[in-house]
Formats: sequence, C-alpha cells, structure tokens
Amino acid sequence: MSFDKSKLPSRHVSVGPSKAPHRSYYYAMGLSEEDIAKPFVAVASAGNDSAPCNTTLDEQADFAREGVIEAGGMPRRFNTITVTDGIAMGHQGMKSSLVSREVIADSVELSVRGHCYDAIVGFAGCDKSLPGMMMAMLRLNVPSIFVYGGSILPGRFHGKDVTVVDVFEAVGQHAAGTCPLSELIALEKVACPGHGACGGQYTANTMAGVAEAIGLSLPNSNMAPAPYGSREEVARDAGRAVMALLEKNIRPRDICTRKAFENAARVVAATGGSTNAALHLPAMANEVGIDFTLFDVAEIFRTTPYIADLKPAGRYVAKDMYEAGGIYMAMKTLLEGGFLHGDCLTVTGRTIAENLEAVRWNADQDVIRPVSNPLTPTGGVIGLKGSLAPDGAIVKVAGLHKLVFEGPARVFDCEEEAFDAVEKRQYEKGEVLVIRYEGPKGGPGMREMLATTAALYGQGMGEHVALITDGRFSGATRGFCIGHVGPEAADCGPIALIENGDIIRIDASEGTIDLKVDEATLAARKAKWQPRTNDYQSGALYRYSQTVGPAHQGAVTHPGAKAERHVYADI
Repeated sequence: MSFDKSKLPSRHVSVGPSKAPHRSYYYAMGLSEEDIAKPFVAVASAGNDSAPCNTTLDEQADFAREGVIEAGGMPRRFNTITVTDGIAMGHQGMKSSLVSREVIADSVELSVRGHCYDAIVGFAGCDKSLPGMMMAMLRLNVPSIFVYGGSILPGRFHGKDVTVVDVFEAVGQHAAGTCPLSELIALEKVACPGHGACGGQYTANTMAGVAEAIGLSLPNSNMAPAPYGSREEVARDAGRAVMALLEKNIRPRDICTRKAFENAARVVAATGGSTNAALHLPAMANEVGIDFTLFDVAEIFRTTPYIADLKPAGRYVAKDMYEAGGIYMAMKTLLEGGFLHGDCLTVTGRTIAENLEAVRWNADQDVIRPVSNPLTPTGGVIGLKGSLAPDGAIVKVAGLHKLVFEGPARVFDCEEEAFDAVEKRQYEKGEVLVIRYEGPKGGPGMREMLATTAALYGQGMGEHVALITDGRFSGATRGFCIGHVGPEAADCGPIALIENGDIIRIDASEGTIDLKVDEATLAARKAKWQPRTNDYQSGALYRYSQTVGPAHQGAVTHPGAKAERHVYADI
C-alpha cells in the first residue's frame, strides 16, 4: 500500500522542514526516516489490572501493532482508563462507571488529536469502555476498527456453568438464609476462572455484538473468549484491515448510518441484550449527528424476535454463542427474515449482506433459534412510556413469565437504602420498589442496581416485586426491573413525586408505565418539592452532573456532530 501523507492528519507532525522538532521525538523512540513517512495508526487499549475484563487487552493490542506494520503503517499505542462494573457495583464507586464512558471517549479523542494520528484500532473489555471507544471513533471519523478483548470462560460449581451473577445472587440467598457462608465462599472462588469480560449477554457482550452488527468490527471476531488463541489473529487482522480502510478512505461515519444503528438495535433485542444498549446507542448516534433516542431503540426492540438463549434470562454464555456460530449466525437468520438492512457498509469494505453470504446456518446447536422459531416473538428488551415516565423507561423482559405488574410503591432515595431494606426483608410481596435520585444528574452518574436486584432474586422474590429507578440496571439484571425512568428525580420528574403506597402499573406488553395518582395531587406535591444537593460538589462527578443530558438521549455531555464546525479527520 502507498499513502500520500500530505492528505493525512499526521502531516502536521511529520512532513516538511518546520516539523523537524516533531520528528526528533520519533527518532528518539527508534523510528527511522522511512517509519516516519508511514501513516501513524493509534492503537488505543483499555488494558489494565483493574479486572479480568482488561488483562489481555495490551497483549492483543501488540498483535494489532504487528498487523499495522505488516500492512505498511506505523502503530502508536496508548492506554485509556476503565471502571469495572463488577467491582464498582453496589457502592459509591458505581457513580464513576457511566462517567468513565465519557472520559474514555474524551481521552482517546485528545490523544489522537494531540498527536495527529491517521487511523485507530481500539481495544476494550469492560462495559463502558466499548461504547466509549466507539464514540471516539465516530467523533474523530478517521478509519477505525473496534476489537473486543473477549469474554471470560464460565466457572463450574456443583457441575453447572456459573458466572459472577451467580455470586451476586448467592449474596441474596445467604441473606435469606438459604446459602451457607461456606457455599458462598466456595462459589466466589470458582465463578470467574480467568481472563475476559462477564460471560453472559450482559453489557460487555451486548456492545461487542453491537460493534459487529453496526459494522465497526471484523465479522465474527468478538465472541471468541479472551483465553482463546484465535484472539491473536483477530487482533493482527484488525491491524492489517485498518490500513485497507485508510487506503480506501472508508470512515466510521460512512459505516454507522441510521440503518446501521437500526441493525445494531435489532441484534441487541434478538440476543436478549442489556438495557444499557438503549443508553449507549443514542450516545454513539450523537457523535454522528443522528437522532436515535430511547424511543427509536424501543420501537425496534418491540418488533424484533428474541432468538438467542443467553444468560441472564437463558441457558448459555458467550463461549457457547461463539461455538454456535457467533453474532453473524444470529445476523444470518435476521437478514433472511427481513429484519436487517443488508446494504450497510462494514470495516471489511463489503456490506453486511456480502459478509453474510459465506455464513451457513448451523443446525447442530440450540443457542440461536431461527427467526421462524423464536424464543418469543418480540425482543428481550421493551421500551415504556406513561405518566410515570413521560421521557421513557426501559425493561428487560427476556425470561419474564408475566409482563404486567401493579402494586403499591415503597420509595427509597438512594440505592443503599433499598439494598439495606432488601437484605433485612423490609418489603412485601407485590410491592413496587422505587429507587430515585440515582439518574445521570442526580446520582450523579446513573448507577446500576445489580446488587439490589440480585439480592431480590436470591431471596426468590425477583418476579414477586417490581423495581423502578431513574438509574440503570446491569446487563446481568433479571426480574421485573425498569430503569432509565425520565425525567429523573433531580429534574422533578414524576418519579420524584411518588409517595409510599401510591399505585404504580407497568404493562410491558403495551409498553406503558403509569402512576395512579390524580393530576391535582401531583401538582400539590410538585409545589412543595425542593431540589436536592448531592455530596459531589467538586471533581469529575460534579463536572459531569453540570453537563450531562437526559437518559433517553444517551446521557451525553456535549452537543455532538450536529454542532461541530469541523471533523478531526479533515484537518
């Protein structure tokens, strides 16, 4: 491949007599004159020792560097942060999780801008690092390929596959007196047997599927577990492939059209993916200047068959999905059923339909159903709207046995209050537990509630109570749990006005969520309502709370492509 650097961003740091000081730094790192004349490719890694999700990413990034070099580029690796939800869960640290998505996107943007890189290969493993990395790619719009680090293998306990969610639920069982401490300790030691992100169709694997469905990852590259040797070749292929994109000048915004976002939402619904996708897809769309809100996502969810039998609602984990044929196997039957736009471009330079031509349906597996025989006729995730959530809410219905719930409210003003009450069994069957002031602004940071929902499930009450919040739920959450309720309590949304005993009705089949309190009573409560001041009045969480927008638009912190006056790739 040959490249004209006079048209690439890296010319600003490598071409012409005035760039002699800049080149001196590259000579200091051992580059030759010929190396400096090549395109500079950012290899961005979210690798670290924070959690097993990220521990193989740097090694994989090094294989990508080899691929870039083989294809005529000069790789420049740097790292970004992660906040690992499994460790941040259930305490104040979870307030940092969603904020980290913005920090990851911003840090990748700043590093690429500051050093004038020409393309990106991005590696991520933990939940928020996946959308954060892809948001940066869409924002910068240089040729880019996303690589997921891969999932963890399942643990084995009493002859069954287990994941970290089993540990969270065992905490609830222990609190209920049905799991001895010795069993809990034995389980925690085997649930996570090595490298990789959480193994079910939780947020990380959901967004890994999004990356393939939207066209930013190589076909069937993301479901291979982190310990598998095939990840080495996936990474090397990504390094080679990004150079082909650079040669053809195929950019992320050429790939991530509105149709591509619709494909991504289809795959989330079809695989029973995380409700967090309804937060991350709008945020990614914002980087392209496409209006794609919670309601757009919910409409697609409503009309998509649920076909992949994956945890937490189903039986299988990502390893099983990979061995059954991967995301592309699910996409094959979706395309044949008329649920995907086959003409969307991908990082292969070919369309989705062209990529799928070589995929043959695997009849010798039962992880993925054909669309003609789905687990349920509509998606595993449903959008809700009503008097309690005028700006929308979302519920994961995969695995639920009933879709309607009505009961009296029991109100908590933070997650800790709710978790304490659940541990002490200070709630009643048939109630709707309300956790508020946990939204993007009010939290701040829109915490996930896995500790509380897992405890409820561990107590055998997962489908006997409902739980609603202006915060989020983990992709691992199961039960009748409604998140993203908007407007949030900090903005005096209806959720802020609920009192103990108020009747709440949720109908996931109709897509409604209503507070059965008359308008006059609500108006009187609103007149008395006072804004709350949270404990975070400085630092990153304060800054986030001052700029973050509503959940139904992705909880983003800047106007996106609609307001930009130039695109980095065109400097």
